[in-house]
Amino acid sequence: MQNLHLDRPLVCFDLETTGTDVQKDRIVHIALVRVEPTGEQRTLSTLVNPERPIPPEASAIHGIRDEHVRSAPNFAQI
Repeated sequence: MQNLHLDRPLVCFDLETTGTDVQKDRIVHIALVRVEPTGEQRTLSTLVNPERPIPPEASAIHGIRDEHVRSAPNFAQI
């Protein structure tokens, strides 16, 4: 990030989900990195309870299973 010259903060995010259908699938993990113009970085990474079962096909990709998110906050709580 040394060659990145910012005038404003920049936030990058990564999502893991229950699938690819934006109408029915839900987020199960969110990670954020905020980079300030000074170079300072702040991060957030949290599991999210999708309030529905995670399909085995999705778990095979990201490794997150129902038991991992059972006690996690839902998206509205985050």
